[in-house]
Amino acid sequence: MTGTDQRARSRGGRSSAVVGVTALLLGAGVVLGVPQASAATVDTSATYVFVNRHSGKAMDLYDWSTAENAPVNQWTRNDLAVQQWQFVDSGGGFYTVRSRHSGKVLELPTGGDGTRLVQSTDRSSATQQFRLQDSAGGFVRFVNRQWGKAVDVWQWSTADGARLAAYSDVDGANQQWQLIRLGGGTPTTPPGPTPPATYPQPARVAGDVGVHDPTVVRRPDGTYLVAHTGDNIALKTSADRITYRDAGVVFPGGAPWTSTYTGGARNLWAPDLSYRNGRYHLYYSASTFGSNRSAIFLATSTTGTSGSWTNEGLVVESRTSDTFNAIDPNLTVDDQGRWWLTFGSFWSGIKMIQIDPATGRRLGTTMHGLAAYAPGIEAPVLVRRGPWYYLYVSFDRCCQGAASTYRVMVGRSANPTGPFVDRAGRDMLAGGGTQILASHGSVHGPGHQAVLADTDGDLLFYHYYADNGASLLGINRIGYDAAAWPYVY
Repeated sequence: MTGTDQRARSRGGRSSAVVGVTALLLGAGVVLGVPQASAATVDTSATYVFVNRHSGKAMDLYDWSTAENAPVNQWTRNDLAVQQWQFVDSGGGFYTVRSRHSGKVLELPTGGDGTRLVQSTDRSSATQQFRLQDSAGGFVRFVNRQWGKAVDVWQWSTADGARLAAYSDVDGANQQWQLIRLGGGTPTTPPGPTPPATYPQPARVAGDVGVHDPTVVRRPDGTYLVAHTGDNIALKTSADRITYRDAGVVFPGGAPWTSTYTGGARNLWAPDLSYRNGRYHLYYSASTFGSNRSAIFLATSTTGTSGSWTNEGLVVESRTSDTFNAIDPNLTVDDQGRWWLTFGSFWSGIKMIQIDPATGRRLGTTMHGLAAYAPGIEAPVLVRRGPWYYLYVSFDRCCQGAASTYRVMVGRSANPTGPFVDRAGRDMLAGGGTQILASHGSVHGPGHQAVLADTDGDLLFYHYYADNGASLLGINRIGYDAAAWPYVY
């Protein structure tokens, strides 16, 4: 994500600009006549997008950053996680405003006009707390508790990437925001839907839904890209998260650099797909069944389309003399902006290494153990929601058709490197895990999960086997109970 950083030179013309509010609104395409009393009706269990009255652009974390003191700008509304915010009651009519993407909160670190709005770790500081001041037409202003300054689109910019900054509260249209409620149900909120008494059926999907080990991202244009196990890594796309179509393979010309680990076979396993800093990152596995002579590689692309991917090389490998298995990768960025790769299948369980964000490859030699389960554990997915890191894994046996015993388990930790414990407090390194999905009815061996933070909440993507042994795409919503434990519904 790139854009214009509107730097301060002068602040002339404020009074005349305020007089011209109506013309500015019409020029920006903002809908007039939204309901009154926006500030009075804030729902701390909900997720919001904030759209500026002057520019029609949404408050956005620049470049999908999770870093401390990263800038907060405006960008064309897309309702992705970098534009989603939650209010946390700070008392006295003030709120902290937390990003769904990074978990950090808005802050005006100093009180001078032009001080840039940033995100930072919640310290319960008055510089991170805002009063919502009503403006005409149902819009609100964010007025900082410490400085009394309003969050302002600097120099009345309408450009993507323009800075948001502190300025004296003059009730200008560039200080007025529409609060657009998207929904609720995250781990930092009161309970979502009541956990079902039985496991849910997969949501309706159609088209080309034969997948194994799926991973998914929502693209900047709002469509979906799925990658899964297959010859040269298979791709699918969807415009609506319901109907899927074949989109070719990652490497149409093959991936000969993997043959040392695959014995020359083209089948590559268990990809992990993410979109960061304007680029798709694909970690994927090369191995043969039952062997830990394995490797994880990285490929990148700016479009995600078949044949557009660049081989970035080997990330980590395991040999038959090792006690771990380098397959089933998953990339996570923590609340300090550090990159981590979790991986592992059977042997001694789930491992983690640090990744260099500049290269996407391994940083240092430390390897952390996260979880183990003697009958069989694999397919880790590490997700940060609110104060918790949730580690999803698959227990037991995959790849036996309708006889598969895969099931989805979860634990959590306050730290990305653990220790992870289940709902009963059992350490996942000692076999702990809370089951959230298992075989039921004609759904056999659901597992090798991925978690997608979509505009309407978190979703669990996975594969399962039908009665005839076919491997199919499953999707269910993720809810969080009063104790912030996830479940599917």
